[in-house]
Amino acid sequence: MARAQTKALWAGIPAGLRAALRLIFPPRCIACGGAVDEDFGLCGACWRETPFIAGHVCDACGSPLPGEADGQGDLCDDCLAMPRPWAQGRAALLYRDSARRMVLALKHGDRLDLVGPMAGWLHRAAAPLLRPDMLVAPVPLHRFRLLRRRYNQSALLSQALARRAGLTGCADLLQRRRATPSQEGRDRSARFANLAGAIRVHPRRAALVAGRPVLLVDDVMTSGATLAAAAEACLDAGASTVSVLVLARVAKDA
Repeated sequence: MARAQTKALWAGIPAGLRAALRLIFPPRCIACGGAVDEDFGLCGACWRETPFIAGHVCDACGSPLPGEADGQGDLCDDCLAMPRPWAQGRAALLYRDSARRMVLALKHGDRLDLVGPMAGWLHRAAAPLLRPDMLVAPVPLHRFRLLRRRYNQSALLSQALARRAGLTGCADLLQRRRATPSQEGRDRSARFANLAGAIRVHPRRAALVAGRPVLLVDDVMTSGATLAAAAEACLDAGASTVSVLVLARVAKDA
């Protein structure tokens, strides 16, 4: 359930009953389970261990950059060495410490309660990318992997973000045409080769893409191979531009 919906339901409970429920079920930190003041929050220690990205960042992938932003769309070394098929990109977190633990808890631990707060972090990071007519879509899982995992965490995040931002979301905009082996342990070249031709726009969703900006959402970006394949599929289908947004970015200093 989205955080806004939960708050609305909570507000409808009589004050006395709310106080009693707080005594029985006090708010807990979403990362460690410790006591916090509000639902879906982080305790002080976990907040300090959660590497939110802010300030000067790479305009293509969202990695932190030294110095001050000058509005020129600076790029990190990786994005200078390998131009991206998308226009802009942002990340909410660095993939390490508490952020890594929460991403894995959502991905493999059925921690669907994390979707709401994570969508809030994504929304904040996405501010420079959002356009009024933008279509929000997740990086897809192959159907066999979806059956094993039971949900696509990127789809849950993209849907929650679209609702929060007041944009149109399409959870099945993209399809994995074939089951690709895991990217884990592969070098950059092998990652890109593994995804070549693996993603396409769903034939029944092509009309949604034509002439429209698309925002692709994923949980983690490492080399960018998966996002590149998804972005190229959207551009091939006629998207006017593609931007990418990830919950966590694997950075060199991570």
